[in-house]
Amino acid sequence: MSLILIIEQLLNGLQFGIMLFLMAAGLTLIFGVMGLINLAHGSLYMIGAFAAAAVAAATGSFLLALVASLAAAAIAGAIIEWTVIRHLYSRDHLDQVLATFALILIFSEGTRWIFGSFPLFLDIPDYLSGPVTLPGGIQYPLYRLMLIVVGLVVAAGLFALIAWTRIGIQIRAGESDREMIGALGVNISRLYTLVFALGAALAGLAGALIGAIQSVQVGMGEPVLILAFVVIVIGGIGSIKGALVGAILVGLTDTLGRFLLPSFFGTFMDPAAATSVGSALASMSIYILMAAVLLFKPSGLYGNA
Repeated sequence: MSLILIIEQLLNGLQFGIMLFLMAAGLTLIFGVMGLINLAHGSLYMIGAFAAAAVAAATGSFLLALVASLAAAAIAGAIIEWTVIRHLYSRDHLDQVLATFALILIFSEGTRWIFGSFPLFLDIPDYLSGPVTLPGGIQYPLYRLMLIVVGLVVAAGLFALIAWTRIGIQIRAGESDREMIGALGVNISRLYTLVFALGAALAGLAGALIGAIQSVQVGMGEPVLILAFVVIVIGGIGSIKGALVGAILVGLTDTLGRFLLPSFFGTFMDPAAATSVGSALASMSIYILMAAVLLFKPSGLYGNA
């Protein structure tokens, strides 16, 4: 097992984690500010991917496809916040789960009705295809490296938005005491719509970026949603910093587990059995990580105790 191969897997884990952050950041913002459990967040990821695939097919422009993913997911998020979500803030979490689960079914069937049941494909543009040579002679796909850079830039922008802008101050205040900021003249309804649309846009962007690596299909957001919930539990609910750290931990744990465990078991088992056992344990590894974090930090790494 060469050092170059291990470094490549570390980069794959970082790329996976950064994409999970885009998904988890919106989810943790929505829960932290609104106290809302949104199971339909994965559907917004899917909407972004389908919008990007459709626009790329129509125009041939990958950049326009990314803009379309942001716009489509943000608009869809704002619409469902206006029509459905804002009626759930005062309801208990069971009502929120049931209502947002219904939205999953609506979005899935609506997407299938518009685009059909067959997967769509979003091609990597020529200027981002092929490998790039990193220090040490490491050959790594340029597109995956771009995903890491874009994700880190978005993370930096999100941190700046929360820390240094007036909207960020209102969002942080809304997490602490929404009644007080309402009394101070902040339009709570508009703030909630903005936060929900921002979270939806981040999910849509993640769906579009991953759509160029995987196929774009109905239901693609639900597995990622589960991982996003794991991320925010590890990082701490409502914490953007926790979402970033938790996402990178989950990405590295999952990727390195799938790479190293089959090789480890292959030293004393036949290859087929080693692959099966190693893959199964790798799938469990992120939940073992979550349990270990909660054992010592029940509120998550950066959550409020």
